[in-house]
Amino acid sequence: MTRWRGPRGIEIEVIVLNGYQRFKVTQTVGKRRYLLGYYGNLAGVLHHVGDLADLVEVLDFPADRHAAS
Repeated sequence: MTRWRGPRGIEIEVIVLNGYQRFKVTQTVGKRRYLLGYYGNLAGVLHHVGDLADLVEVLDFPADRHAAS
């Protein structure tokens, strides 16, 4: 799964919804996350972000098997 974070708590995830690839846009305000919409193209994402250059990709690293418990 690919994710990006942007300003003002915006997070964009690439998901598959009803067999189609979509951008799921959410916003975290305080401790709550709100769904802003599902979009099939970047035009909807730009409505919430403004500039794609403001997005930072979130990388999930696998857990270290050798870490002390």
